[in-house]
Amino acid sequence: MSGADAKARVLALLDRVGIRYSQRTFDSYPHQISGGMAQRVLIAGAVASRPKLLIADEPATALDVTVQGRNPPPPPLDLLRDLQAELNMAVLLAVTHNFGVVADICDRIAVMQNGQVVESGTALELFREPKHPYTQMLLGSILDEHTVRTDPPVPVAAAIGEKN
Repeated sequence: MSGADAKARVLALLDRVGIRYSQRTFDSYPHQISGGMAQRVLIAGAVASRPKLLIADEPATALDVTVQGRNPPPPPLDLLRDLQAELNMAVLLAVTHNFGVVADICDRIAVMQNGQVVESGTALELFREPKHPYTQMLLGSILDEHTVRTDPPVPVAAAIGEKN
């Protein structure tokens, strides 16, 4: 494709991922844009070739309100979900520590401990009936604004089945 066509495609992708001033962002150096904008630029670059699989590592980090204007762009997870549907693309969350993200976007989960998969299954299975002590410990550590923990903390060694 010509240079002009390539630039037009890049600007369209920047618009698509919610960057309001795509030309200004296109003309900027990386240190001149915020973390959230950089995240969106990376998403645009990642989907530019219309991949069948997008691997995302901590997709909910670096969320940024500076890319918002009168018409705020969708949050990154909504954006990924929309792009997934538009491009008929699978999304693999390589790593996340945010169970809200997992519950919201994942169909299947593999829980790893020390580099080994200790439990896997559908999101519904793992959230409803976690079988491995490490998965149980992780899910037990989730707090929200309505939860007050009254139980004492479980020692990590006991939770993961280590012997003293």
